[in-house]
Amino acid sequence: MLVLATLAACPSKATLGRHLAQRLVQIGVNDVFSVPGDFNLNLVGCCNERNAGYARSRGVGACVVTFTVGGLSVLNVIAGVYSENLQVICIVDRPNSNGYGTNRVLRHTIGLPDFSQELCCFQTVTCFQAVVNNLVDAQELIDTAISTALKESKPVYVSVSCNLSAIPHHTFSREPILFNISPR
Repeated sequence: MLVLATLAACPSKATLGRHLAQRLVQIGVNDVFSVPGDFNLNLVGCCNERNAGYARSRGVGACVVTFTVGGLSVLNVIAGVYSENLQVICIVDRPNSNGYGTNRVLRHTIGLPDFSQELCCFQTVTCFQAVVNNLVDAQELIDTAISTALKESKPVYVSVSCNLSAIPHHTFSREPILFNISPR
C-alpha cells in the first residue's frame, strides 16, 4: 500500500503509471497482487498468477501480470472472479508500443506477430477491455475500465504498453472525475 499511495500522491510528473495508481487508491485498492516479471511492480509478491488473481480481499482488487505468459495463466482465476461478480482490475503489460505493426514475433507472445490473442481470451470473462497503446486516450480508457468494473461488479482487463507508464503527458495533469458509482 505504501508504494501505491506514494506513487499516487506524487504529482510532480503526470504519467500514466501515476494516474493508474491514483485511480486505484481512490477506489480503495489497498494491495496490488503481482508476480515478479520483466517490468511489473512487485508489491504483494505471489508464487504464480493464480495467486495474483485472488486480488480481491475486500472491496475492489487489482493484479498485475506480464503479457501473454502471465495473462493466460491468470485467465482461469479472472473467469472465476467474473462468475462470482467480483470487482478486480487485471493489469497486463503489453509489448512496447513501437513493436506494433512490425510483423515481428516478440518475447512473451505465442509465436505469432499478432498481439491480440490474449485480448480475445479476456473478452468473455471481463466486462470491459482497455488496450492502451498511446497516451492520448489512456486516461479515458483507464477511467472507463475502472468505472465499468465498479458499476457492473465484474473484472476488467487493462493492458498497457510497457514503454508508456513513465512518460509524462498533459492529459494526466487534468483533475480526473471522481468515481461515484455504487455496485449494482
